[in-house]
Amino acid sequence: MNKRTGAIAGAAAAAIAGAAILLPNAHASTDQPAAPKTLSAHSATALAASLKADLGDQSAGWYLDDANGHLVMNVLSKDDAASVTAKGAVAKVVQNSMTALKAGAKTLRTNASIPGTAWSIDPKTNKIVVVADRTVTGAKMARLSKTTGGMGAGMVTVKRSQGEFKRYDGGEAGSAAGGDAGQAAGGAGDAGAGGAGDAGAGGAGDAGAGGAGDASSGGAAASGGGGGAGGAGGGGQAAGPVGGSAIFGGNARCSLGFNVTVQGAPAFLTAGHCGNDSKTWTADQGGGQPLGTVADSKFPKTDFALVKYDDTGAKPDSSVDLGNGSTQKITKAAEAAVGMKVQRSGSTTGVHDGKVTGLDATVNYGNGDIVNGLIQTDVCAEPGDSGGSMFSGDSAVGLTSGGSGDCTQGGETFFQPMTDALKATGAEIGAGGAGGGGDNGAGGAGGAAAGGAGDASGAGGAGDAGAGNAGAGSAGAGSQDPGSGAGDQGAGAQDPGTGAQDPGTGAQDPGTGAQDQGAGGSNDPGAGSGDGMN
Repeated sequence: MNKRTGAIAGAAAAAIAGAAILLPNAHASTDQPAAPKTLSAHSATALAASLKADLGDQSAGWYLDDANGHLVMNVLSKDDAASVTAKGAVAKVVQNSMTALKAGAKTLRTNASIPGTAWSIDPKTNKIVVVADRTVTGAKMARLSKTTGGMGAGMVTVKRSQGEFKRYDGGEAGSAAGGDAGQAAGGAGDAGAGGAGDAGAGGAGDAGAGGAGDASSGGAAASGGGGGAGGAGGGGQAAGPVGGSAIFGGNARCSLGFNVTVQGAPAFLTAGHCGNDSKTWTADQGGGQPLGTVADSKFPKTDFALVKYDDTGAKPDSSVDLGNGSTQKITKAAEAAVGMKVQRSGSTTGVHDGKVTGLDATVNYGNGDIVNGLIQTDVCAEPGDSGGSMFSGDSAVGLTSGGSGDCTQGGETFFQPMTDALKATGAEIGAGGAGGGGDNGAGGAGGAAAGGAGDASGAGGAGDAGAGNAGAGSAGAGSQDPGSGAGDQGAGAQDPGTGAQDPGTGAQDPGTGAQDQGAGGSNDPGAGSGDGMN
């Protein structure tokens, strides 16, 4: 080899060595996936919708990894995974497409429509999860096993529940903790047994001797008891019933879901099977505090009812009872997502929390009552909680339908999606809103008690209900009729949101105080015996 040839060979070797050093670095800089974004439930839903549109038939569902706030998107190929990670989500390559999973659910509806069964699509396992309650035995269980066995282990999982699937409407007798009239009327601070209902100087909503929502001799305090100026999530006491409040119709007790408006008129949404139970609903068991009339009720197949307030001038607050004397303002509706943290408020068991575990759920309550398109959760509920609110922060998510188990042992609970109910009824979140989170302001107090003589001069929102005698718990017409007289929640001294009687805080919450049935009131559900559950 001459010197010239050797020099060329040496230069080539050096070039190759340099490329060997540079190429891995260049490869790392271009192919390294973007770090997953930490997202709120709302942001994750928006990103998931965008990714679903991009993926089309290659989408296989998604869920929230609540441990780190990541959106996990199921895909069918590595190529799709690359496009997902590029947008900040976590990609998971799975076997079953969403189309296949929905086809499997249709097979179950056709071949295994058995009372006591429920199923939903679980994107975490990429399977349909079937739950059979304790009534599914013998020939029914054999039929279910035959159907699911034919679908393959990679498509479906079968679980057993120790409870029994049922709707969660309750009976006519008195209510459990959280379901007495204090909560039904929307707030805290009972007026005691016909006493003056003095709220004290703090506007805390205490009655008589200053107890936090003490129902006096009327039984357990309502879960909404205790007053308080403002509360978690920015809400305070609200005028009239709010999400989670007890509502009564005929022989049934249910819970209010969310206050809404329909073409500007005030209304609320609750469960459809509750709407089928009764056409008229009141805030008390005896019927002395009328609320509204059912305008639309859908059950089975879906499970929601629209109830229009009888008082077209009513301005119920768009909020949910948190069970500690405060409320959570509700400003919008949101789609559910598996892994989403949620809370449920109901008139029997108050507030409980948990997570969404499945979507597009079907539950068969028996007697032909089959409901589709529900949200499955691990939040507990009991009879009387039907129709109550499921929410996440300030977003309305669902209306309580039914489930299995109770709040002692736990179980599964199913919810009608709120977005579907709003779309079907043309309703909008909110009902004009009275204060809800505001305070009375300087010199603003003064409850006009049932007798109409409430002192309106209290200092700085003291809310002395003074001369407003609650009438010894009488629940008849007149003072306790929420549609007339001094207790009119839409006008007069107790006009919510204005004047002395701002419902945001203060002692004389229009939902309670002198209007509370107190002890011995004929309409006090707390005085009833037992729950009388269906």
